[in-house]
Amino acid sequence: MAKKATSASKRKQPTTLESRENIEEQVKAFLAAGGEIQQVPKGVSGQTSTSGPKHITLGKKPRS
Repeated sequence: MAKKATSASKRKQPTTLESRENIEEQVKAFLAAGGEIQQVPKGVSGQTSTSGPKHITLGKKPRS
């Protein structure tokens, strides 16, 4: 008899310690590959542009 595929909700979630160790390994690999970590001052945004449309219209063509 074929085994049913497990749903995402039944998969084992990593523990906090496992997640922390995984992130630590990824950071070490990133730094070993020449990556650089930058400290961002508190209150500084990563958003580069604040201009642009303020709303969107779905399903209608713009007026000419």
